[in-house]
Amino acid sequence: MTVAVEPYRERPARIAGAELWTRTAEGGEFRILPDGCMDLMLMDGELYVAGPDNRAWTGSAPRGTRYAGIRFAPGAAPGFFGVPARELLNEQVPLAELWSPNRTRRLLDRIRSAPDQPAALDLEVARLAEGPTDGLTAQVLTSVRSGLLRGTAGVSRLAGTIGLSERQLHRRCLDAFGYGPKLLDRVLWMNVALDHARTGLPLADVAMITGYADQAHLTRDVKALTGLPPKVLIG
Repeated sequence: MTVAVEPYRERPARIAGAELWTRTAEGGEFRILPDGCMDLMLMDGELYVAGPDNRAWTGSAPRGTRYAGIRFAPGAAPGFFGVPARELLNEQVPLAELWSPNRTRRLLDRIRSAPDQPAALDLEVARLAEGPTDGLTAQVLTSVRSGLLRGTAGVSRLAGTIGLSERQLHRRCLDAFGYGPKLLDRVLWMNVALDHARTGLPLADVAMITGYADQAHLTRDVKALTGLPPKVLIG
């Protein structure tokens, strides 16, 4: 029997800021990069939670293994799962370890019985979600995306704006994102840089427009977070 292998696809999910993605494994190894997000995944008919990663990891799956998932926006998943992000750092666990087995089974039964399981996953997650993330999470993300955390004084400046000590801010970020504000900044900007690089833009230009000191700085940071330099990652 020939197994049809579908490319990775994603589209906006029903929850604001989230993505619904699907993939059929080609077989062999694959590399997952840190992105500041958490996912609820349907894999081999079971539900798993992928926590935030602070480093890249490699996995493998038989050809034809089908995946679907909801990738929550950074900081949005802990409220949904009821678990601080720090407790799931670099972890992948069955949803039933976080929720009761009965609650998980009811959700899984509704998804399995649907003719379009990825769409059912999207719908059911939206039904269970309870609204936007808290204000601190939004403030941290705004500061990251605007480049305000770059430089040595960025974290202290943000903490002062929010009215927290740097230690309090760090602890709150660990709960929301799985890592502190500086690592969150590095991870999110690395992904922005790699997206630019995948368009064919020279790495020196990528470094300039994404706030790195130079191409060497970009290369060092990407390699530190993923284990590979950007030229290898983007092929």
